[in-house]
Amino acid sequence: MSALPQAHAETAHTRSAAAAPAAISPAVLIAELSRVLPADCLITDSGRLRAYECDGLMLMREMPLAVALPTTEAQVVAVLRTCHRLGVPVVPRGAGTGLSGGATPHKQGVVLSTARMNRIVSVDRLAQQAVVQPGVRNLAVSEAAAPHGLYYAPDPSSQIACSIGGNVAENSGGVHCLKYGLTVHNVLRVRMVSMAGDVMEVGSAAPDSPGYDLLAVTIGSEGLLGVVTEVTVKLVPRPRVARCVLAAFDDVRRAGQAVADIIAAGIIPAGLEMMDQATTVAVEAFVHAGYPLDAAAILLCEADGTAEEVEDEIARVRALLDAAGATEVRVSDGEAERLRFWAGRKAAFPAAGRISPDYYCMDGTIPRRKLADMLEAMNAMSDKYGLRCLNVFHAGDGNLHPLILFDSNDADSLHRAEAFGVEILELSVALGGTITGEHGVGLEKINQMCVQFAPGELDMFHRVKAAFDPAGLMNPGKAVPTLHRCAEMGGMHVHHGELPHPDLPRF
Repeated sequence: MSALPQAHAETAHTRSAAAAPAAISPAVLIAELSRVLPADCLITDSGRLRAYECDGLMLMREMPLAVALPTTEAQVVAVLRTCHRLGVPVVPRGAGTGLSGGATPHKQGVVLSTARMNRIVSVDRLAQQAVVQPGVRNLAVSEAAAPHGLYYAPDPSSQIACSIGGNVAENSGGVHCLKYGLTVHNVLRVRMVSMAGDVMEVGSAAPDSPGYDLLAVTIGSEGLLGVVTEVTVKLVPRPRVARCVLAAFDDVRRAGQAVADIIAAGIIPAGLEMMDQATTVAVEAFVHAGYPLDAAAILLCEADGTAEEVEDEIARVRALLDAAGATEVRVSDGEAERLRFWAGRKAAFPAAGRISPDYYCMDGTIPRRKLADMLEAMNAMSDKYGLRCLNVFHAGDGNLHPLILFDSNDADSLHRAEAFGVEILELSVALGGTITGEHGVGLEKINQMCVQFAPGELDMFHRVKAAFDPAGLMNPGKAVPTLHRCAEMGGMHVHHGELPHPDLPRF
């Protein structure tokens, strides 16, 4: 890749002050952008800008000065060089399905959307790779690879709409990430443009690339380091057989123990998901997946591979589920039933939208053995804040997605929902986990970063950011707080560089 700028040596506090952009006349900015973009690739009127005021986290909204919709990498370079010269912040945006405010506009900046860069460049059957532009939908990659018997494994619930560029920014996962990995495990190469307009490539289509692993730094960087313009992804053969086991439990602790038992037995299912009773009731009314409504929790466990492998794995899983106290175990008897089981799980978010004016989706991660403890704690929080909560888990890797139900028209309800969410995140850290699994930090969890990390770690994050973006103009104010912010918010729960609860294991 091209040489990176020297990282600045100033403190996080002074870097934050330096990154504060100077106000610029909107007319001047628009005139300059009009020189490098066709008229139909630039949005400036307030009515159309309103569509870009937030991402999937609608609690946080801001109006940008303009939205750029480049169709080529050359236009991305031109926009970034223009904004860099003018000192204007740029917020990269994919499909806008993110749930942490990572694409919330800067009021003195430009939103750069890659939605129109949506071409599948190539699908290589022999190498089992595809080269795609950032605006390509997640599901479209698998659709293009299907004639070759291949597919792209990461499958977030929003895969019908979310884009590969956004998946790279957030390191997205999905229900099958337990066996096949997150985005970082399924991307070989990323081509991107820095804030200064320099084109760089990280990673390689080869098995490995020389030097530091900058690909892992880039994936999950939440648009702080550059704008993605092209991605090379791994494709995997579609399994010959896939079957899903549905298990019901009359106690969430038994369900949590079953998850631990399956992993401890050395079984890595293609998917291992958990839903509590409130979620299954909401989902069943929406999708009619055939879920048992009297169960305190249900597990979905999928086995895939050859017919012999699947038969053996399901037999082992059934024995473990029975031993853990499952009250009912069903195995899908065909592809239609398997898809119906998963359709219910993937419809948890829209199902919540049917029964509540608003919902707030959290995204913490905890050790698997703490699943039952967390569920019981969240039930107590639900009573404490007077708000219902639907609990959905990527149980196999401990990634939580509790859906807090509230009414944004009621200021007190909104305040309680936010406080509920903060308590979930901080308990995740206390249990030995993290404040995010796949949704990112964005604006939503930036204060909880002060709970998760020590001052030295936060300063190192800022140094990485400064190496790519010395001016601090790329998606400023997101993901990594300054130490000054942590002190102001009273959120730095560390002393002398020591992590809270040092005795607890961490991911």
